[in-house]
Amino acid sequence: MKKKKVKLVLASGSPSRIELLRMLDCKFQVIPSRVKEKFNPRLSPIQNVKKLSRLKALDVASKISNGIVIAADTVVVLGEKILGKPKNKKEAREMLKSLSGKEHQVITGIAVVNAKTKKMLGDAVVTKVKFRKLTNELIEKYITSGEPLDKAGAYGIQGKGSLLVESIKGDYFNVVGLPLNTLNQLLEKFRTSLL
Repeated sequence: MKKKKVKLVLASGSPSRIELLRMLDCKFQVIPSRVKEKFNPRLSPIQNVKKLSRLKALDVASKISNGIVIAADTVVVLGEKILGKPKNKKEAREMLKSLSGKEHQVITGIAVVNAKTKKMLGDAVVTKVKFRKLTNELIEKYITSGEPLDKAGAYGIQGKGSLLVESIKGDYFNVVGLPLNTLNQLLEKFRTSLL
């Protein structure tokens, strides 16, 4: 069956997510969701990101008459603890020290909704990332760069944060914030694609 081109809407103002879609040279519109990223302690990290991505997608879908809305929510999980975006440099420092020399999970919930029919599909992707042992000097230099302050887990793997990473198991793009392969598989079920 021939895939049709439909309007894609990214329900996120995340520069990383915008850049990933631009890298694929696909046409899309950005309408950031107004949903607050609040985690429910009774839900698992996977349940939290799936729920938040669905809420974000529905929020934006309710504002437009047609198109396919893409929403995502990414968290870093160390043991049982969810690390969201740090509120300040002190919190970023604490997060980076806790990740030093350890393996953690990056989990992204993704939701795709047809604004007209309200049909929705979703998934979650887990990638394991291991940090090298970080010195205090390296942590301070990284914090001074300003990069950690708007990133889950206080680092961006696509930037200077790559210097903190020893190894990765799984989808690299998931760690950036948008698992492209999974997203494209969901879009194909709506008879469209990122290609």
